[in-house]
Amino acid sequence: MKPTVVLQPSWTLIYRGETITARCEIQEGGGTQWTYEWRPTRLNRPPSSREHRIIRVTDSGDYSCRGRRDDFYLTQWSDVVSVTVSADKPRPVLSVSPSWLSPGSSVTLRCEIKPPSAGWRFYWYKAVPDLLNNRYSYDLLPGSTAGTEHDSYIIHGQTHTAGYVCRAGRGDPEYHTDYSEVKFLWSADVHPAASLTVNPDRVQHFTSDSVSLNCGGNSAEWRVMRFTETHHLFRCSSWGRMTGSSCNMKWYHSGVYWCESGSGEFSNTVNITVQNDDDGVILVSPVHPVTEGASVSLSCRLREQNTLSSVSFYHNDKLLQHDGREELNISAVSQSDEGFYKCQHAGKTSQQSWMSVTAVSRPESSSFPVLLMVRSVIGIILLIFLLLLCLCKRSKDPSCNRLNQILNIDRVSATQQSVNENETQVYSSLLHGDAAVYESIRGCGNTGSDAPADEYSNVTSHLNLKGRDKSRRHESSDYINVHPESATGP
Repeated sequence: MKPTVVLQPSWTLIYRGETITARCEIQEGGGTQWTYEWRPTRLNRPPSSREHRIIRVTDSGDYSCRGRRDDFYLTQWSDVVSVTVSADKPRPVLSVSPSWLSPGSSVTLRCEIKPPSAGWRFYWYKAVPDLLNNRYSYDLLPGSTAGTEHDSYIIHGQTHTAGYVCRAGRGDPEYHTDYSEVKFLWSADVHPAASLTVNPDRVQHFTSDSVSLNCGGNSAEWRVMRFTETHHLFRCSSWGRMTGSSCNMKWYHSGVYWCESGSGEFSNTVNITVQNDDDGVILVSPVHPVTEGASVSLSCRLREQNTLSSVSFYHNDKLLQHDGREELNISAVSQSDEGFYKCQHAGKTSQQSWMSVTAVSRPESSSFPVLLMVRSVIGIILLIFLLLLCLCKRSKDPSCNRLNQILNIDRVSATQQSVNENETQVYSSLLHGDAAVYESIRGCGNTGSDAPADEYSNVTSHLNLKGRDKSRRHESSDYINVHPESATGP
C-alpha cells in the first residue's frame, strides 16, 4: 500500500510567506487507526498527524509520507512532492485601455500577474494625489472590497483624467502582492473642476522659449505633473518653479502634462513637444481640442521667424496644402480634420502633433421626442384638412372653393390618371429618415356621375421636416513615489 501526498492549494509556484497544507492520503482506509510519518522529519511532531499546515513557508522542499497501523504494519513511502518557493514577490502590471479618453467612453483596466500564476483575486484602486508626502494614496473602486475573480475591471462613463492601481491576493490567510505602478487615463477635455492652460498656447515649443503652465479650478493648492516619454513621473519643482498655481519651466522635455490638487482633482491633460532651437521648425497648433464647427489656423515657424511662407502642410502624412500661403486655415472644423499635422519649410520638417476635434452636442438627439410630437400633430392637421375636403365634395357647398384655394391642390387631368377612382386613402411614410413625409393620399368622397371625372381623383401631398446637417532621468527628490508603504490593503 502506497499513500499519496496532496498539497492544498495545488499551485505549482508558491511565494515566500504563503501558507500551504500537506495531507497524507491512504487510499484503502486512512483514519484514526493510522499514525503518520513524514519526510522531512521536522514535520514529525507528536502526535504525527495526517495533515501539516505550513504557515508562511520560507524554503523549497520535498515532501513524502507513510502510514503506520499497530506496531507491525507500515505502508510504503509515498512519491515525493516538490514544493518550489520563490523569494521574489509576484508583480502586478496594470494596463489601461484606452489611455487617451473620449469623454463618456468606457475604460478597461487589466491586471496581469508576472510571472503568471493561478488563484488570484484582484483589487482595484483610484490614485488620489497626496501633495504633502509627494505620493499617491489609493481608494478602492466600487465592487472591489472583496476583490474580483476576473483580471479586468470596466469603468463606465469616465470623463476626466485619473490614475489607477491594482494588486492581487490569494490563499487563506490571504497573501497580497505589492501595488502596481500608477497608470493614467488621460483626457484632453477641460474638466469643470480643474483646468490646465499653456502660455504660449501651442503644442510645440523651442528649448529657449519661456513657457508657463497654469492650473485653475476649485482648489487653492496645486502641483503640475509631467509623464515623460521614458515613462517616468515628476512634479514641477524638479524641472521648473511652482509659484501659486503656475509652473514656469526651466528645463524642457516632451511629455504629457496635467494639474493635480490636494483635494484629489485632476485637470485636463496636454501634450507638449520640445524642439532644439537649431534643429528645425515647429508647427504652431492648438494645445486644446477644437470644437467641431470652429475655425482654426495652423502655421510653421523658425526660432527667429514667427511666420514662414512657402510652407507645406501635411495631415496624417498626406500633403494638404502647398501654395505659398503662410497658414493652413480651416473655417469649420469637422471630425475628418482630426489627426496628426506637420509642416515643412526649406527642407526642414517639424515634428507631428495631434489635433483633437470635440463633437458638439446634437439637438436632434435631445429634442427627438418633441420633434416627433410636432410631426405627429402636423400629420393629424393635414388629415383633418383632407377629411374636410372629402366632405366638401359631397356637400357641394360654395365655401369649399375657398378650402380648395387654401390647400392649393393641383388637379390632375383624367388622361394622367392611372389609378381606380374607388381606391381607398393610403397613408405611408410618416417618418422617413430626418423628414416627415406624407405620401399618396388619393381621392375620397363621392364618385358618382355628378362628380367631374378629374375632380380630386389623385391628390398627393408632401410635407418635409428636415433636420440639421451633421455635418528619465531622476532630476531631483521630486520623483513621485508610486509605491507608498503606508497604503492600506483591502
